[in-house]
Amino acid sequence: MSVQRLRGWLSGLWAGMVLFLGGAAAPSLFAALDRVSAGRAAARLFQTEAYASLALAVLLIVVERRCTGARRAAEPARSPMSPELLLALFALFCTVAGYFAIQPMMEQARAGQGSWSFGALHAVSSAFFLGKGAALLVLAWRCAPR
Repeated sequence: MSVQRLRGWLSGLWAGMVLFLGGAAAPSLFAALDRVSAGRAAARLFQTEAYASLALAVLLIVVERRCTGARRAAEPARSPMSPELLLALFALFCTVAGYFAIQPMMEQARAGQGSWSFGALHAVSSAFFLGKGAALLVLAWRCAPR
């Protein structure tokens, strides 16, 4: 498998996972279960997605650096920061900020601690998830074979 093909496959897999979770899995849980059970199940799904996103981000960044290195060998004046690399880094940032920074604050807010409400933190977390999904859609589109 070529590096370009692997890059397209990884970005499509990552985008599909995020879109499925945010667009189908989480809403279905809240439609079928009571709020507490759905919240627990959704939290577990988002936890799994966050760790999978970390792994996919590392793989995609390594692959993208390799692609950029090959392009720079042909064009030495080319920047080492490709748009695809920036999109992958942005998606990684959204994962870290949205899950690993905001999620512990949401747990505190649910317990009645902290200065932000659960709803406000949920909105911030959702914005990071939406930003990650948008970046991954653009990344998958840019990495698709033509």
